[in-house]
Amino acid sequence: MKEHFKQTAALIAEPVRATVLWTLLDGKSFTASELAIAADTSASNISMHLSKLLNAGLLKAENHGRHRYYSFARKEIAYAVEALNTLIPSSSKKMMHDDDIIAPVRQCRTCYDHLAGKTGVAITDALLKQRIIAADDNYFGLTVKGKKWFLEWDIDTDALQQQRRSFLRPCLDWSERRYHMAGSLAAALLDKMLLQDWVRRTKNSRAVVVTAKGQKNLYDRLKVVA
Repeated sequence: MKEHFKQTAALIAEPVRATVLWTLLDGKSFTASELAIAADTSASNISMHLSKLLNAGLLKAENHGRHRYYSFARKEIAYAVEALNTLIPSSSKKMMHDDDIIAPVRQCRTCYDHLAGKTGVAITDALLKQRIIAADDNYFGLTVKGKKWFLEWDIDTDALQQQRRSFLRPCLDWSERRYHMAGSLAAALLDKMLLQDWVRRTKNSRAVVVTAKGQKNLYDRLKVVA
């Protein structure tokens, strides 16, 4: 186990591969050319790094037409990469000088397939306060009230629990240093919020914008000010 951990740690510590993994946190699949641009490296070099990540089981590749798209092999890998950012000292984060870029990401962003940032944590806090979900140590659970609440959104929690992935769990938010909710239930909630235009993705960024409609509904339903 220790040797496997050391190998994985060394694999993701390399700057180009670390950039690839960070880029994929956007939740989309990328071509090798797009990842090469993100990592500021050559086509041949990115190919070598992608092969290593594929062989290690961290990434998967799918062919669509003439293009080959890369993404995380499992959602848990994305969560682990996001969690690594919590290891960065707070003092280092305060030195980030580009507030125009950092502020929107801190406020509301995607953590692969669910909401994170100040808004994501606030929504989780509201769900806990209203007993829609419940917390027990490092565990989140869905309450009876919560099952009805999500059903009103046409979110079938029974079907989600049958999926071969985590249903509901806490995810440590790197910017807030507190938990937001993750898992298939959190992903389904984000999908609904996008569909109903409560939130919108932004181009070339993980930042998410809460619309005026979303601000009103989040306050009406959860008393969340976003």
